[in-house]
Amino acid sequence: MRTLVIGTGGREHALALALSLDPAVSEVHAAPGNPGIAAVATLHDVDPMSGPAVAELAASLGVDLVVVGPEAPLVAGVADAVRERGIAVFGPSGAAAQLEGSKAFSKDVMEAAGVPTARARACETDAEVEAALDDFGAPYVVKDDALAAGKGVVVTRDRAEALAHAAACGRVVVEEFLDGPEVSVFAICDGATAYALQPAQDFKRIFDGGRGPNTGGMGSYTPLTWAQPDLGDVVLERVVRPTLAEMERRGAPFVGCLYVGLALTDAGPRVIEFNVRFGDPDIQPVLAVLDSPLGVLLAAAAEGRLADVAAPTFRDVAAVTVVLASAGYPESSSTGDVIVGAELADGQPDIDVIHAGTALSGDSLVTAGGRVLAVRALGTDVAAARATAYEAADLITFEGLQRRSDIAAEPLGVVEGASVR
Repeated sequence: MRTLVIGTGGREHALALALSLDPAVSEVHAAPGNPGIAAVATLHDVDPMSGPAVAELAASLGVDLVVVGPEAPLVAGVADAVRERGIAVFGPSGAAAQLEGSKAFSKDVMEAAGVPTARARACETDAEVEAALDDFGAPYVVKDDALAAGKGVVVTRDRAEALAHAAACGRVVVEEFLDGPEVSVFAICDGATAYALQPAQDFKRIFDGGRGPNTGGMGSYTPLTWAQPDLGDVVLERVVRPTLAEMERRGAPFVGCLYVGLALTDAGPRVIEFNVRFGDPDIQPVLAVLDSPLGVLLAAAAEGRLADVAAPTFRDVAAVTVVLASAGYPESSSTGDVIVGAELADGQPDIDVIHAGTALSGDSLVTAGGRVLAVRALGTDVAAARATAYEAADLITFEGLQRRSDIAAEPLGVVEGASVR
């Protein structure tokens, strides 16, 4: 099977690496990719936002499966253009991708499907926002209705901050606050059948202890030994299958990864948000412990025959990912800073250095984004994987490097969702 991964970040590097280890995959291509992906895939300089360009590349390469990584191309309908050429693609249509493209649409689907979630209200005016904040009370949760690269959410007790965020976004969704640990569950879907991957937890705030602004994610780990063991099955039954049925009813069947962001509340799991692709970095440790061949799983979903393949299985080990971010992140990012030690760290046992925002400048690897690298480690348990990850991360340096020191330090105690400024 020839595969093509679309995207440039850490998620795409992790996917390409996992696909390269699948015996059923003969070739891995990526567009446009990054220096890390180049070690396991052939790169092609194609605009990932151009459906016709991606479809033409897939056809010219004779690939059997296209995997679209980021949300923006999916919302833009890139998967539709590939399907129109008769090529299997893992990723939802533009219509189905509105589950992430519009928070208001997503909430409407959840309500129609009976999915347990927070009460919410779409708002376009200052008066509507004020009324919603009054109704739901503090802590205030205000979400940009449109795509915001994982940084469009403010959770705060400061009413002025909530109002300012709403004003900056325009159309927003104001929600009630869900109190409880936040976890990620990824469901592989073919429109009718779905399999859940092993749950993970990620750390969104920039600073230790869940302080500071939200980021795209500063680290993650799996397994969640403290969570209910049947969490994946519960999410499939209460969330994913009803959502798939509702999307089918609306004429937009969902094929791809449905990311379910959950709060484990006293009343049970409730959905914080849907994404229509693998989360980054929270999918990275999950892929590290996946025992099933990824290409076989994704191809079956893309071709509508997921029920014909076995449910995914996972190794009895743990994985931890620690993100290294550039100076100024998440408000801005520093580019062109020389990175030292990435190859040395990548050569350590049980370590993968995942490239997220890197580039080559001559012979030097340099920063090229907010989240630069992710150091992923395996271990017998979370504590062992965490120690290995930080030992390897210590080998990497660049000007202005930012990282959290508490990723997976207290799996029972870290509740990012409750860390309200």
